[in-house]
Amino acid sequence: MSDAAKLENEGDIAADFLEGLLDIADLDGDIDMDVDGDRAAVEIVGGNLDHLVGRDGEVLDALQELTRLAVYRETGERSRLMLDVAGFRAARRNELVAVAQAAIDKVNGGEMSVALDAMTPFERKVVHDAVAAAGLQSSSDGTEPHRYVVVHSAGE
Repeated sequence: MSDAAKLENEGDIAADFLEGLLDIADLDGDIDMDVDGDRAAVEIVGGNLDHLVGRDGEVLDALQELTRLAVYRETGERSRLMLDVAGFRAARRNELVAVAQAAIDKVNGGEMSVALDAMTPFERKVVHDAVAAAGLQSSSDGTEPHRYVVVHSAGE
């Protein structure tokens, strides 16, 4: 099975799992599936879905892990599937890119390094990607759940 077919299969399994969950919880929502680079991307859209996101995305993170487990149960392979609910992760990604850009601007303005607030693994990856795209370096420091990103100049 090709990589694209594997990712589409992951998306189908995730969609079935999430549709069942929505039915059990008597929630309205549609499932959108896509392949985003090297991972399946699934989003629940429509209806009032804020309670599926939770405070700071905590419920969404748990739901994503449950969905990944459902995929693992069917395929026997670990999934890197990304789940979004009502555009929460997409909006958070935009916020994080802005945070990363502010840190990039400070480092480009002469600061040796800039430490950011603690972030989830998803959030740190978004920042690391934005920093790398700007030609700078970044590292993750601290221990979970207080792990954070430090942005450095490219020579550091």
